[in-house]
Parts: sequence; C-alpha cells; structure tokens
Amino acid sequence: MGVAVVAVTVVLSGCTSEGETAQTPDLEARGTVLTTVQPARQDLTNQISLSGKVTINPLFGIVAPAAGEIRYVSRKPSTRPVERRTWVASVWDENGIARRVEIPIGSVLAGRLMADRSPVSKGMPVVSARQVGYGIVADIDSAQAYRISGSVESVKAQIKNGPGPFACEPIGTIAALPAGTLPEPQPTAAATTPAAGASGAPAPVPTDPGAGDAGSQGGDGSEPTGLRLVCAAPEQIRLINGSDVTLDVITGRAANALVLPVEAVAGLQGRGKVDLVIGQDKRRKTIDVELGISDGKVVEIKKGLVGNETIAVPGPNLPTAAPTEVTG
Repeated sequence: MGVAVVAVTVVLSGCTSEGETAQTPDLEARGTVLTTVQPARQDLTNQISLSGKVTINPLFGIVAPAAGEIRYVSRKPSTRPVERRTWVASVWDENGIARRVEIPIGSVLAGRLMADRSPVSKGMPVVSARQVGYGIVADIDSAQAYRISGSVESVKAQIKNGPGPFACEPIGTIAALPAGTLPEPQPTAAATTPAAGASGAPAPVPTDPGAGDAGSQGGDGSEPTGLRLVCAAPEQIRLINGSDVTLDVITGRAANALVLPVEAVAGLQGRGKVDLVIGQDKRRKTIDVELGISDGKVVEIKKGLVGNETIAVPGPNLPTAAPTEVTG
C-alpha cells in the first residue's frame, strides 16, 4: 500500500500548476536580430539582360541637358536622315545660358514633347526622333527601370539564330515618351504683313537667336511609347525586321566598392536605409545611406558606412502609406 502512495506522489509532482506558463526552449525574444552581415569590398558591375527585336525606324527621345525653359527651333519635317548632329531646341537656364538640344546623325525629327517655352527639368525628354532604317528596341519593365535609367556604358547584342555578339550603340533616353507633335504651318509673311507703305506692323519674335519664327511646318506626330532602350547595330551586321535579340547592357562599373546584400538595404537607387546592430542586446538603429550601382545581388554603399559596422538582415521596412480617408 505504501508503494502505491509513493507512485501517485511522483506523478503529481510532475504536473504544471495553473499559475505556471509552459516555456519553449531555444527561442529568442520577439524582435531579436538573428542574422547580421558586415559591409565588404569588391569590384561591381551593373549588368542587365534584356529581350528585344529588330525594328524599322524606331522612335527614341532626346532629353533636356539642363533645367530651364525649352525654346524650339523652327524645323521642316523631312524623311531624309541628318548627316550631322542637328540643332532642334535650346534650354535656357536661370542665368540666361542656352544649351542646345540636338538629334544625332542618321535620324529625323519626329516631334516636340513639350509646349514651346515650357519649364523643363534636367533629363526630361523634350524631343522625339526616329532612327532611319533598322534599329534594335528592347522594352523595359518598371523593376529594371531604375537600374538602367542612368547612362548606358555599353550594349552587346545577339540575334537569335543570327549574327552576334556585336556592339550596339545606344541612342537617346530610355524614358517613356508621350505623343509628340510638330506645329501646324504659320501664316506666311505675305498674308500677315500690311501692304507696302502701311505702318505699325510688328516684327516677328524669334524663339531663339537665329531660329526664325516660333512655328514649324506641319507633320505627323510621334506615338506614345513605354520604357524602351534603342540601339543601332554596325552597318555590316545583316538585320531582319522582327528578329528576336538578346541585349547585354552594362550601365556602370565600380572598383573596390563598399557593398551590402540587397536584402540588407531598403531602397536600391539614390538614397536608402539600413539597420545598424548595436550593443550586447542587439538593438537596431536605422540610418540613411547613399546608394550606387547594383548587380541585383549586392548594392554599392557610397556614403553612410565606413565598413566595420554590423548590419541587420533583412533591412528596415519602409513605412506604409496611411489609409486614405473617405469623406462623404
């Protein structure tokens, strides 16, 4: 009988009282940083692969070289490609300095993308042009846009079951273009100038020094486009309209760059944020960093870190937008 009592006592001592909470072993407290990384240095190349097609007379954009006011030059539409870089507009900055906008050799003016004398920012497309003959066009989705929006350093093209790889010269900007226009013809001087001997006829006001009147001969406008990269193949490369092409695009290189994995950084262009891990308790401190190029795996840290920091992975979450209030 005594043995039975002892057995019951042992079983009862192993039970958990109502006031106790069961503990799960080996789990850190919620919010504890478990994965960290330190910045590293390496040579970095921003390289992107795009799918494109051979296209006849592809459309591309020319951007404003500076911020200011756009003033267009009077140009008649033509189907003949220009044989030298041709002046089509100027951007006048706040200091009264004019910077020319020119279309490249082998192209024709397709349209104006802004109203004459509109304010423009640097890098904004202001003119559309057409490459006369064959070109190669690759559409760009929004995920790739910021990786390729800067200057394109080089493009290699490979035509499916055809020539390549070969260097393909990039033309214009990748920005999406609105529909462009060429103004309607202006009234001739004979129709607007009073007869001989009449007085008070105003002199025409030029849009630019030496540019003539504000108008241009009429012509077809350019169609809207999406984000696209346009490049021209060497003359000796035989092209067939509609052929599929793979483009290998390099937009930048950086030697001995300070880098972090993209997972540790909020943002991938211009400015971003990272979480420093500080102290024995592994506290997070979010700081701003200036970002450079990325190869899709790591991103260059141009400013904000010296290289000996401990960084949390994943990086900080960007704040979500506040819900829009609906008022009745």
